[in-house]
Amino acid sequence: MKVVQEHEKCIGCGSCVAICSKYWEMSDNEKAKLIGSKLSSNGKYELEVQEVGCNKDAAEACPVQCIYVNA
Repeated sequence: MKVVQEHEKCIGCGSCVAICSKYWEMSDNEKAKLIGSKLSSNGKYELEVQEVGCNKDAAEACPVQCIYVNA
């Protein structure tokens, strides 16, 4: 499974960090950062995970819908 973030769309509200701090933190540019992710060729940050865990809740809570969980 893969967790994907469109970092540029992030408004830095911190809801993903509050819900899923195991995978999310606030970065220096005041936007959320997917911990351990890599920037892909399509300009999105991606992280392979075995279990979706709280990332699904973080994606649902994101007000700008910039977090995706792909099976």
